[in-house]
Amino acid sequence: MAELEEETHENLEEANWVKELETALENGCDFGTVRNITKCKAIPNRLRSQVWQICLNVLDKYDMFTNWEEVFDLPEQSLIREDCQQLVATLENEESEKCSIQCDIESVITLYCKSENVHYSKDCGWLGIIKVLLSLKFQRSELYNCFFSMMNRYVPRDCQINEKPFHLFRLLLLYHDPQLCSFLDTKKISPDQYAIHWFRNLFATSCNLEVIQKMWDVYLQHADPFLVFFLALVIVINAKEEVMKMEHESKEAIIKYFESMPGQLEPNDIEDFCSLAQYYASRTPQSFRKEFQGPLFDVHKPGAKEAVASNVSQMLCLPVSVRELLHANQLGSGEGVRYFVVDCRPAEQYNSGHLVTAFHLDSNLLLDNPDEFARAVDALFATQKRAIVAGSSAGGEHLCFMGSGHEQEDQYLHMVIANFLQRKCQYVSQAEGGYEALIAALQDDLVGSISEFIVGGGTEKKPSLLESSGETAPSKSSSLFSRFSSVVKTKSMEMTGKLKDYIANTEHPENRHLSGKSGHRYRNQVSVFSIDDNSSDGEDVMPGDEELEKVSLDVWLKKPDVKHQFQCQFVQDRNTLLPSHLLLTDSHLYILREAGSGMAFIQSRRSLGSVVRITSKRKQPELITFQYGTSEKNSLTKESEVQVTDTDRLFIPKAGDAVKVVKLQIMRVLDALDEQQQG
Repeated sequence: MAELEEETHENLEEANWVKELETALENGCDFGTVRNITKCKAIPNRLRSQVWQICLNVLDKYDMFTNWEEVFDLPEQSLIREDCQQLVATLENEESEKCSIQCDIESVITLYCKSENVHYSKDCGWLGIIKVLLSLKFQRSELYNCFFSMMNRYVPRDCQINEKPFHLFRLLLLYHDPQLCSFLDTKKISPDQYAIHWFRNLFATSCNLEVIQKMWDVYLQHADPFLVFFLALVIVINAKEEVMKMEHESKEAIIKYFESMPGQLEPNDIEDFCSLAQYYASRTPQSFRKEFQGPLFDVHKPGAKEAVASNVSQMLCLPVSVRELLHANQLGSGEGVRYFVVDCRPAEQYNSGHLVTAFHLDSNLLLDNPDEFARAVDALFATQKRAIVAGSSAGGEHLCFMGSGHEQEDQYLHMVIANFLQRKCQYVSQAEGGYEALIAALQDDLVGSISEFIVGGGTEKKPSLLESSGETAPSKSSSLFSRFSSVVKTKSMEMTGKLKDYIANTEHPENRHLSGKSGHRYRNQVSVFSIDDNSSDGEDVMPGDEELEKVSLDVWLKKPDVKHQFQCQFVQDRNTLLPSHLLLTDSHLYILREAGSGMAFIQSRRSLGSVVRITSKRKQPELITFQYGTSEKNSLTKESEVQVTDTDRLFIPKAGDAVKVVKLQIMRVLDALDEQQQG
């Protein structure tokens, strides 16, 4: 009975959003409205053609055939006509319609070749895309516009053997599953041998029509051109178990098995399939998108195209921009990409200045003293594990290796990276441009604050946890740990049973330093959650979007650990409101700022233990300021002194509810701390 009621409720919900979509389409809605209504669900057949045109931004577009002279004189014209005949023969249309359809298809391909100055080939994959579009009964001009938009927005350029889309895909596979990648490399199986048609026509010829229609429903609503890479990644990784059993079978048999995988997808699999792809995308460094967007998808960037095309096949691992690296490790622990930075420069360069969160691994040891290098690597893994458990700003599952930025000096760095890849280490990347690029980025964006990020070389070094507590610093024999200790915060996750350290210590300070006083944090203290017309927080400096992690908004809103979510607006520079979402888990607060096309920037992620004050404006109670920092007891006054290190300002329509649940969750954390202390 309960199952029947649940099914009835789901059917009612579906009927409601479909009706809402129909009304919106009748009123001439835009892409954003469609996204808000459908939430990336599969579209009903009767509405699909209109929704796809909106998603592709071609609804009511100009008829490109108006000024075309209908001249069919391409060198490959006979091949085009022959292939069009073969395609039409597979359609279930009436015989009387097939001649007209064939003419339309040939016109579309011919005009596309002429307008884009490209050549048609038998295995280019275009007809697979056109066949899917034909199922929606488009007029000729609509068919052309949809085909043109699909090709230019979502089909990577140069989908040829040994070309950059497949070199990039191999790097992504190496990043997420180095064991499988190594196995395929050993078998001399490259991605273009099994995935070339997946990329050329977005799986159109690899799945049945109903599956591909639902897949493209989701694909077009996400509007992410790189989604095809992660869909392919899901297929390949899901095939791992069977493929690894095929060690003694032929290369051709493995390729054939991979090629058959998409055909096993059922319509009901699509939602999970696309969600998995979004998950892998969220666990991948985002800066590769900026580097490859132009070469793979933009029309007018030939310079970037040649530069990346000549380099991607030589890349040892996935590159990460230093801006992404800095931004990711400024944030608190949580979901997304978190880096453990490994500085591989010689000791004298490292000592003259290094990223405050970096672990030193001298690459020269690999050849000069292999035994010491092996011990250093063991220490690296142990330190990484402790940093992750402690929730340190220096801790992360993703290893990012940094060199000097000079090719000659970084030769040993490449050997170190190769060593870790041979160990089948997951999530291995290299900081693009090395330490030189890091300093340049800091000088450009953070003049006067470099000491916040760099220690050594005359910069003011912050005291380590050991120094601040009066303990003796470790000797040179344990220098790997002493250098690292300046940033390891003993804030730990609940799962480790160290909640006291988790609350008492906070993350590395991020932007500003303000101070204030209060009594015990939160406990019976109204001032922590106060109404204030003259808050002392200064102007915020928001990082550039290229520095922020970009994720699927829908995937994050549906995360099982998200307990509460509130629509809000992020306040930038006091006078700019940006559509955002406030998310709350058991231990963290997240602010996701909408980036369009179903994506969002992770504007802020904070441990609840770092929230020291929440204020609102008396005249505008929806304007909420979250302040983060530390609270320590003054040895003389015995009062808790609050040091505010950063703030976030939000306009929240349901501000009362939002503040209430944040406060409640913080109190739960504190209660857990009290229980642990009493225990």
